[in-house]
Amino acid sequence: MKKLLFILAFICASFVSAQARANDRVKFEVCDGSNIYCIDDALFAENGFGSAPLVETNPQFSGGVEALQKFFDDNRKSGDAAEFDAYVARALKEFDVPGVAVAVVKDGKVVFAKGYGVRKLGDPMPVDDKTLFGIASNSKAFTAACLAILVDEGKMKWDDPVIKYLPDFQMYDPYVTREMTVRDLLVHRSGLGLGAGDLLYFPHSTYTSKEILERLRYIKPATSFRSGYAYDNILYLAAGQVITAITGKTWSEFVKERIFTPLGMTTSNTSVNQFRAGDNVAVPHVRVGGKLQTITFSDLDNNAPAGAINSNVAEMAKWMIVQLAGGAIPDSSKRLFSEKQNREMWSAQTIVPINDPPKSLAAARPNFLAYGLGWFLSDYRGHKIASHTGGLSGMVSKVTLVPDAKLGIVVLTNQEAGGAFQAITYRLVDSFLGAPETDWIAAYSEVLKQAQANAADVERKYQAARNANSKPSLALKNYAGTYRDAWYGDVTIAMENDKLVMRFSRTPTLVGELEHFQYDTFIARWQDRSLGADAFVTFALKPDGSIDVVKMQPVSPLTDFSYDFQDLLLKPATEK
Repeated sequence: MKKLLFILAFICASFVSAQARANDRVKFEVCDGSNIYCIDDALFAENGFGSAPLVETNPQFSGGVEALQKFFDDNRKSGDAAEFDAYVARALKEFDVPGVAVAVVKDGKVVFAKGYGVRKLGDPMPVDDKTLFGIASNSKAFTAACLAILVDEGKMKWDDPVIKYLPDFQMYDPYVTREMTVRDLLVHRSGLGLGAGDLLYFPHSTYTSKEILERLRYIKPATSFRSGYAYDNILYLAAGQVITAITGKTWSEFVKERIFTPLGMTTSNTSVNQFRAGDNVAVPHVRVGGKLQTITFSDLDNNAPAGAINSNVAEMAKWMIVQLAGGAIPDSSKRLFSEKQNREMWSAQTIVPINDPPKSLAAARPNFLAYGLGWFLSDYRGHKIASHTGGLSGMVSKVTLVPDAKLGIVVLTNQEAGGAFQAITYRLVDSFLGAPETDWIAAYSEVLKQAQANAADVERKYQAARNANSKPSLALKNYAGTYRDAWYGDVTIAMENDKLVMRFSRTPTLVGELEHFQYDTFIARWQDRSLGADAFVTFALKPDGSIDVVKMQPVSPLTDFSYDFQDLLLKPATEK
């Protein structure tokens, strides 16, 4: 949701982080995983795009620099607005990000909303505070808020069984099916492994939402129920279906009617298919072969509740203000949700392990880390933090709230470079808290380089251990056939121009040649090189020489976790 995260690097960073795709890239979370010091896996570029024009077009803040300076001055904290503009420009260049938008809210007011850079590489159209970006897993907090509204209205309870509303809902284990609650759908403790089942919708698949949920019952758990944390996206789809079962409205309709409309989020939407020519929309970018390029938007319609919202910083600022006000809608006697539900969403539900960060990120290490209802919860310099990251193919983002300071920060970007939004967020929070000056850009750049070096070392070791003189056990044509996984479905391998070509039947972009690696192991080299997800494909043979099973695993440790190839167990298909 990662790219609906592709941001699972060895080392990830956030006050809190959704372990990552986004994806976080798709990771529906920028760090949609268990390592909280997560940055993206985009290749580091010496020549960035930070020289793009710095643009501030929000008429409410005709002096964007002055507004930020006033924010710093009013709080008697260190920081200079002009310096901040230069800092953002440096972050864009360092992490090779075409465009970014930033908004800051304080004490119920928007004090800063500004765009930097361009919407699309090679196009001068600037990013401004109204430019739409995919917010990916930051959508999860909206799904949680929708359910909170229904709890307030007495239409459901957090601990109601899921099967009360979705009678056909079924997990692999009948006990889990019976005991799974609505709360469980949101808090990453179901027993599913990291990103389990994400291949059912990412990259974009032809499965419907209904078909995806039906296939959930075939995904084997990685751990026992409620025993630990593992970030997932697929159960948010079930949460969205609960909303539909109760209200008769789709998740998208409910979000628009009960959140977007009351908050005046008039240009935000829930599908990239709602974009029209000429819209003020940022284009996603990824690095391919060391060069930045544009890619198509991620279509998440079949798992929208996990990460399909598109918004801008001007409207996300409205969302943050309501969150920090405990659900109260400004200049109105109405509420989005009650203070009680606000506390519930920001209460720890699942403990998240804390790993020691690299030395350069030592200041970011929290004392506690947990997942609430659609939010990560942690602390930073003595303050509680509620935050989330989001990652789609070519876009990553972060929302950070400091409740006791009534401070909110949102950073949206159009490249898979988590280091940029992390460095910008920390710079702003540190300015408010009067923290010692830290060069977060340098810190994240160092971590990114180390993660890339570590990944390169892993791949070198693969090559060093490879027996280049080995041959496949079978003639290539004998590997061809249709293979079936219990939860994904069919994958075909065919001879085309004397080469083996693998195709995932329901995922149009997962097509690639099988390159021989050693023995009966090949590497799937996907034709779409922007995926960054080449995978080992290993055939196991029966005593008679026929193929028993086929297993896969990503080649690079930087592969987005939503490519859960390792969870597939492909067997020759014998019948439909």
